[in-house]
Amino acid sequence: MDIAGILHADLDAFYASVEQLLDPSLRGKAIAVGGGVVLAASYEARAFGIRSGMPGRRARELCPQLIFVGGHFSEYQRLGDAAIGVLGDYTPDVERLSIDEAFADVSGSTRLFGSPGDIARTVRARVKAELGLPISIGVARTKHLAKIASQAAKPDGLLSVDPKAELEFLHDLPVEAMWGVGPATKLRLADMGIETIGELAESSPGALDRVLGKAAGRKLVALAWNKDPREIRRQGRAHSAGAQSALGKRPATETVYRPVLQHLSERIASRLRAKDRPARTVTVRVRFADMKSVTRAITLPAPVSATASLSAIAVELVKGVLRDHPAEKTLSLLAISASHLGACDLQLELPFRLADDRVRPGTKKGLALSRADRAMDRIRERFGWSAIAYASAAKDGHSVPDDFRSLAEKAL
Repeated sequence: MDIAGILHADLDAFYASVEQLLDPSLRGKAIAVGGGVVLAASYEARAFGIRSGMPGRRARELCPQLIFVGGHFSEYQRLGDAAIGVLGDYTPDVERLSIDEAFADVSGSTRLFGSPGDIARTVRARVKAELGLPISIGVARTKHLAKIASQAAKPDGLLSVDPKAELEFLHDLPVEAMWGVGPATKLRLADMGIETIGELAESSPGALDRVLGKAAGRKLVALAWNKDPREIRRQGRAHSAGAQSALGKRPATETVYRPVLQHLSERIASRLRAKDRPARTVTVRVRFADMKSVTRAITLPAPVSATASLSAIAVELVKGVLRDHPAEKTLSLLAISASHLGACDLQLELPFRLADDRVRPGTKKGLALSRADRAMDRIRERFGWSAIAYASAAKDGHSVPDDFRSLAEKAL
């Protein structure tokens, strides 16, 4: 008999929660990590409509009392590792998705530690007591349903879905609760009169194929019936793809950094597509003339591999760095790293709105751009990298060769 042995653990408002842990005076207040761009927001800030990726100016308009903090990235890594490590104390079958999120299969651990629900309660209690952080956990028979359950349990909760009642639970939920339905897909389904997962499960396969494409439509219908054969994949440290460009001494203007970031993004994104491993975390490093470096990163709920998407995110992060350091007028190096790589399933919407909808994979322009990227990849495979390129990509920077990529990534 199937048991609900999959856990999905997700630290709540992780970056913001860490900042409130480090500075107790911030607890209960609307805070945001970042400056020029919101990298993360506390639940108190989210109540005002503030979201990751939002420009800092807009966030302050929504919440004048918002407190911005610079971020403690080494603490994020330390505490994230420690929290995921607690899961590892109960099962070796842990699949880490990001710095603050992981799946675990505890079905083989019940004789030692109790039921999956008991294990989840123990994990939550330990993370709270040992690290001082809130964590939500969903328990279910499949990965897809466990993730939905953890989101329903937020904030700081636990939800276990009985296998006998999983469809009853699942089918009443809105379609956007599914892992794989972003804003664009939600609108397309709404145009078909589909608003709940149950309505999606009973929908016409042919109609879905026409609207979403055959592969995406059938995958969503399978998930709507909780048919998810994916197993936990043990993972070590997350791999990444990166590139950097030494600039000498160049003015810190958009006309300088935008084409450089486009070129770097093109190098990285082509490798992500070649392996069908889109990235959820984008990191930029900006080095100024005095050799001081500043790093900014954002983790997305939706993986990306399109060149324009990666480039636009990097541009926004660099803009944020420069807004936070107005006295710096000269750039000496720019670097991008894409990490937390995963399988290329459904294209999802980015968690923030960018001015150019070509970077949003769910739009018509986004889909067209993805097809153009794939066509360029095929041309390069046949005729070499220099055969074709984006006209906006800089070619005068010093991009690190792929053979030395692993060395360059250690600096990011």
